[in-house]
Amino acid sequence: MCSSEEADLLRLEEVFSTTLARTNSLILQPLLLADPEPSDLCGRECLRLLQQLHESTQRLMEVTEQSLHSLRQRLYHPPSMGLEALLLLKNTDHVLQAHMEYIKSYTDCVVMQAFQKVSKRRSDYWRSQRKTLRQLLSCASSEGSVDTMLCQALSQPLTQHVQKYVLLLLRLRGTLDEHHPAQERVMHAVTLFGNLESFMRQALDQAVTTQALWHSLSSRVRDVLCTPAHRLLQDSQDIAVVVTPLRAERVLLFDDALVLLQGHNSHTFDLKLVWVDPGQDKCVLRILTPEEEFSLCSRDPQGQVVWRQKVTHAVCQALRGKKDFPVLGSGPESAVPPDCRCVAYTFRREGRLYQATYEGDWCRAKPHGKPHLCSRGTLKWPDGRNHVGDFCQGLEHGFGICLVPQASEDKFDCYKCHWREGSMCGYGICEYGTDEVYKGYFQAGLRHGFGVLDSTPQASQPFRYTGHWERGQRSGYGVEDNNERGERYIGMWQADQRHGPGVVVTQAGVCYQGTFQGDKMAGPGILLCEDDSLYEGTFTRDLTLLGKGKVTFPNGFTLDGSFSGGTDKGLYTQGVLDTAALPPNPSSTRRRQLGLGAFPVESRWQGVYRPFQDFVQSGCPGELQEALLGFHVQSSRELREPQEYLCCDRSHPKDCAGSMEDILKELLLHREPQALQQYLRKALSNPRHPLGKLLRTLMLTFQATYAGIGANKHLQGMAQEEVKQHAQELWAAYRGLLTVALQRQGQTLQEEDVETRDLQVHGLLLPLILPSFYSELFTLYLLLHEREDSLYSQGITNLSLFPDTKLLEFLDVQKHLWPLKDLWLTSNQRYSLVRDKCFLSATECLQKIITTVDPREKLEVLEKTYGEIETTVSRVLGREYKLPMDDLLPLLIYVVSRARIQHLGAEIHLIRDMMNPIHTGGLHDFLLTALESCYEHIRKEDVRLHRLPGHWNSRELW
Repeated sequence: MCSSEEADLLRLEEVFSTTLARTNSLILQPLLLADPEPSDLCGRECLRLLQQLHESTQRLMEVTEQSLHSLRQRLYHPPSMGLEALLLLKNTDHVLQAHMEYIKSYTDCVVMQAFQKVSKRRSDYWRSQRKTLRQLLSCASSEGSVDTMLCQALSQPLTQHVQKYVLLLLRLRGTLDEHHPAQERVMHAVTLFGNLESFMRQALDQAVTTQALWHSLSSRVRDVLCTPAHRLLQDSQDIAVVVTPLRAERVLLFDDALVLLQGHNSHTFDLKLVWVDPGQDKCVLRILTPEEEFSLCSRDPQGQVVWRQKVTHAVCQALRGKKDFPVLGSGPESAVPPDCRCVAYTFRREGRLYQATYEGDWCRAKPHGKPHLCSRGTLKWPDGRNHVGDFCQGLEHGFGICLVPQASEDKFDCYKCHWREGSMCGYGICEYGTDEVYKGYFQAGLRHGFGVLDSTPQASQPFRYTGHWERGQRSGYGVEDNNERGERYIGMWQADQRHGPGVVVTQAGVCYQGTFQGDKMAGPGILLCEDDSLYEGTFTRDLTLLGKGKVTFPNGFTLDGSFSGGTDKGLYTQGVLDTAALPPNPSSTRRRQLGLGAFPVESRWQGVYRPFQDFVQSGCPGELQEALLGFHVQSSRELREPQEYLCCDRSHPKDCAGSMEDILKELLLHREPQALQQYLRKALSNPRHPLGKLLRTLMLTFQATYAGIGANKHLQGMAQEEVKQHAQELWAAYRGLLTVALQRQGQTLQEEDVETRDLQVHGLLLPLILPSFYSELFTLYLLLHEREDSLYSQGITNLSLFPDTKLLEFLDVQKHLWPLKDLWLTSNQRYSLVRDKCFLSATECLQKIITTVDPREKLEVLEKTYGEIETTVSRVLGREYKLPMDDLLPLLIYVVSRARIQHLGAEIHLIRDMMNPIHTGGLHDFLLTALESCYEHIRKEDVRLHRLPGHWNSRELW
């Protein structure tokens, strides 16, 4: 059975529905028709607001009709519908939302004085409608103006309706027992509509106050501030405040902005970007904004409290993006605005950020994130500049990608770099609109430290520089390829010019070494040709022989005198030609190595080592790993959409920090020799491990110096000492990481003496990194020993003509050591014709020496070869037999000749240079010396042609 309160609710909704319909037809529709197509901007704005109010009225009418329908269902068919199914109780929020939309539309019209402005256009009509308007109002004075009556007619019915809602719902709640299923819903509706009543009063008061404000402002200021969304919350004319250090005659607090007025000028601050500084002085309200800081001071402490509360609540409301309900300051969230926010802002003050728009996180009026953490943001300038990255305290700080447009279309300079306090600092990759690419380090926005600047092969003057920079200029040790001139410069730089000791290598194989000044060679120098001709003397600045000098020819002849260039570009000389000298020893020409004294190996690539040293000294923080050790990026040239190619294949800083922790923990678990070797092999092969990153950079410098044009035999000495230095530095890097790992555990690393260090470097690390440099390094050994290896190859060819038994006889191997049992003959074969059967296991073993790059493993192959020879001899003799040197050498020559190892001279010298010093004087040293003797013997075999098989009776029986 339905209660009388429910019947009263039905009647209330019917009256309200009728009133809304009459208001719509008698007021809103005539207002809309007063000037359906206004020509002025103000008229169009008023029409838009009235249309919005009309639409809100329609929605409110629809909701009221839905509520009426549910009430009728309940009254006329009570068994089919419970009380809790009423729209007012079941979907109170929906009904409430319709009321609030109407209130907003109505107050927008009040703020903009839409009723007054539109009614003036048909003033005669509205004067004739006074009686009709009074009928819509419960109490209206006949002396009131038309616009006042219009406002009352559009607001009073809703106000009274909500008041009656609350009273009737309270009465309805009183009729329900404590356990009624609708009890909770009725109470919820009472609370919401009670709050709506308070919300309406505040909204109407704010609208009327804001409308009145416009009359007190100058027309210039009013045109700027008068918008439908503005609601005045506080005026310094009501509670006086003084602004310092800025000047302001009046301060206005709106629900979305704080405005300072000075004369006819206004300065508006978006409340989303206003921070209230919780300072110690309660009498001063300090305001922070992106470009200004100022204080509001009130003589009255109570007035100061009012301003602080209202500004704080207004900021919170603006950040939530909706009105506090029911009144300002009663929002569901905290009344304290958050320090960190995500907002867009365009800078207006002259300076670096003028007209730039920042989108991203802020902290206390600065582009930033949570305290002590960087945030990702975007800066965009009108001219097309674009920066996406991390910010800290208002400046670019951390990783960022910056685009700078060029004059030509679709051309950008793209900087993918780490930044510090607003400028590039740390590792970065820059792709320029000129198609040049720089990969390296920056400081204060300039190239500084190690870096590589590379042009495209299609450039008019292609080049590549790998080396050190200082304040944006090439300075220190560096390598430059000039493809146009076909030469490579290796040496010192200053102020972007070749300056100091340097070496020039040309594609023709000619090398120059001397001192450069102002990008040109000055003073005496050295010229080395491919055929080992040597010139020592003075040059012109373009490397032409001029002045006193001495030429040493490959055959030993010397020419000592003066040199000059003729008009026909020839070379003129006057001096003494000495033809009495003997041909030089090949080993002496091999010793003509360039750069060894000019560039101390320990100082060549300090720009590569130093960032790693800085990383270790700072305690290996994960967030600095990329800035100091580099990162991998995707080329922007493959992606040409404006935002899509701001990309990077990088680890997240948190991942870097976590991975660094894991790396340091893993270090402590692999300190035993065998475990350490496995760990270092894995670390060096990992491009994301600090040691792996360092190794790859060193590989880059090595290839830049010694590959291509730099593959010159006169640079072999520089290359091999550089590899050893890299091994030493990588070992120091490992120990640096280990020191940090132990320090985090409260432990210290024991000091290491030089002898122990050298053993670890040569025995552990050098074999691990040698494969990374082997291709370029071994090429240099090949070139350096090409002449001797050519003679060796001829000797091998000559000896390969011998059958096994004839070769053993030729080498004076004692006959009782010949393994004749290994010579399996067919019926038509003779011993004297069989080849490549004796000492086959030793031959096959020795051939494995070229399958590895590790000198230690090569020496182990040699040791196994020696073992195979002794095993074969012991089997032939039927007893264990230790070969003396007199017996070993001819047998080893035999095995070497049958193994036919190419470039054995280069192999031997590389092993000798790179072997662990611990083997000096031991078995491996002895065997390597024996192999060297074999090599020399075979190399000189071509002088004994009279004993070649061509002079024998090939049919002679054994």
